[in-house]
Amino acid sequence: MSSLIKASGVSHPENLQKNWLREFYQIVHTHKPHFMALHCQEFGGKNYEASMSHVDKFVKELLSSDAMKDYNRARVYLDENYKSQEHFTALGSFYFLHESLKNIYQFDFKAKKYKKVTGKEIYSDTLESTPMLEKEKFPQDYFPECKWSRKGFIRTRWCITDCAFDLVNIHLFHDASNLIAWETSPSVYSGIRHKALGYVLDRIRDQRFEKVSYFVFGDFNFRLDSKSVVETLCTKATMQTIRAADTNEVVKLIFRESDNDRKVMLQLEKKLFDYFNQDVFRDNNGTALLEFDKELSVFKDKLYELDISFPPSYPYSEDCSQGKQYMNTRCPAWCDRILMSHSAKELILKSENDEKIVIYDHIGPNVCMGDHKPVFLSFRIAAGAGKPIANVHKCCVVQ
Repeated sequence: MSSLIKASGVSHPENLQKNWLREFYQIVHTHKPHFMALHCQEFGGKNYEASMSHVDKFVKELLSSDAMKDYNRARVYLDENYKSQEHFTALGSFYFLHESLKNIYQFDFKAKKYKKVTGKEIYSDTLESTPMLEKEKFPQDYFPECKWSRKGFIRTRWCITDCAFDLVNIHLFHDASNLIAWETSPSVYSGIRHKALGYVLDRIRDQRFEKVSYFVFGDFNFRLDSKSVVETLCTKATMQTIRAADTNEVVKLIFRESDNDRKVMLQLEKKLFDYFNQDVFRDNNGTALLEFDKELSVFKDKLYELDISFPPSYPYSEDCSQGKQYMNTRCPAWCDRILMSHSAKELILKSENDEKIVIYDHIGPNVCMGDHKPVFLSFRIAAGAGKPIANVHKCCVVQ
């Protein structure tokens, strides 16, 4: 099972952590995964120096809790070196192995060979010297607006019962301004994410290592096509443009109904997306808006995703009493995703009697989990599924 948490700077991290762990343990209890990958983003929140103590508590709780007692092996990789602007990504990757699972191997990228996984190990501070993963921060010129971006990726490689695959934790660039995102279709930010994701896919498919199936998941920051969404939500509205007196720069757009006493439908600012009826994003899991989720389409030859049947995962209120409420800072979107190569899709066991073995969903729909709802993918891998892939069986020859 793969899962994703996005932890940001909330005012009551202890309460959020309790909520998060309770919902996470419930998912573990329900699905009983034998191999579990938990990928985290913005670990420690925006205020890293003050929040890293909460990270330590979170790790200790996960490794020692009763709910996880049957997982006798674990690997934890935390990028906590926030003083290194050149390398810091705020990413974290946890891997838990059930005691019933035999012969699990992890790839050493430096030695170019697999090593058997035993015991529980934690790696933090700087991960640059850890040969069991590849970590990279995107170049600054990818997103020059952001003086100190933390965006990047962490990659690990695993072999389970002759089946080898990469797990890539990724964090792509956000929309810096709703007004700029609205200007063009696709938006300039969509193009930046396209470039960064293409960079990662090229990197994990290059010639340095044997090609294997891969899963890529995290906060892709994929947004709905803003121009199309606004035009659809405000079809019959009139638009008022408000400019700054000193610079003449557009600072606000107000969309009003043509009749009905000119009722305000939508207000748009750099960090405001205030639509009068949030139900459109929640009803039927927001399915009506999926047609505006277009950013993955350019990668359809490289990446596959199961059908989305959960509401937009961002931006939720961080008020603990508002578990279902979206913040009015951004247009709700499916930012958090679990994607896979087409060969990885073939690894997932398909049931002959249509029993729902593959589940792609979100966690904690009714409680506050932070500004992002975690997303998870639960599946089985067919026995010997990796054997048709050339040379993958070599992974079990460990030196």
